[in-house]
Amino acid sequence: MERHERIARAIAVSGKKKGEIATECGVANSAVTQWISGESKSLRPENLYALAKATGFRAEWLAIGEGPETDGAAQSNVAPAIQPSMSYRYPVISWVAAGAWAEAVEPFPPGFSDRYEISDYNSKGVAFWLEVRGDSMTSPTGTSIPEGMMILVDTEAEVTSGKLVIAKLANSGEATFKKLVEDGGRRYLKPLNPEYKMVECGEDCRIIGVAVRVMGKL
Repeated sequence: MERHERIARAIAVSGKKKGEIATECGVANSAVTQWISGESKSLRPENLYALAKATGFRAEWLAIGEGPETDGAAQSNVAPAIQPSMSYRYPVISWVAAGAWAEAVEPFPPGFSDRYEISDYNSKGVAFWLEVRGDSMTSPTGTSIPEGMMILVDTEAEVTSGKLVIAKLANSGEATFKKLVEDGGRRYLKPLNPEYKMVECGEDCRIIGVAVRVMGKL
């Protein structure tokens, strides 16, 4: 199901008219129409979370189709699940800064970033947003995280095989975004794009954090 189809479903299930959704999201009616039709290729974070709150559907599901549609049990089409009201603010950083996390004692001092985005995720440790670059995590099937998507990285989230992680190899000055897999007792960083090769995540490979949320392109 494409993103605009998920948005259309969420609005239909909510039982609200487009005008009501537009008012609650603080946008024009035409914007909601474009979200539903797929004409709009981007959805700002604040609009995404406002839409989630207005419809009762999870922001992550609306953005990429991952996880359950709502946080609660199935509801009637006039009583969607209630969304959590808490939101958390995390900095948007560069890939070089993310790589510096592996060596620096305090890589992100207060005031280091001039851009922040919100999420409903309450991080276990220091967390930050990264904007995906390149197409190595773009997959023709299944989970796909194309260039321009935003990923929220929790530096204290549990690291296990199968998770999407931010890592740094010894020969690189920047972080990299890959799927962590284990085979024969060894760990590898696997791109979701089959055109790219896996690389071994040996002793010189530092796992910086785990991607815990994905957000549509700004």
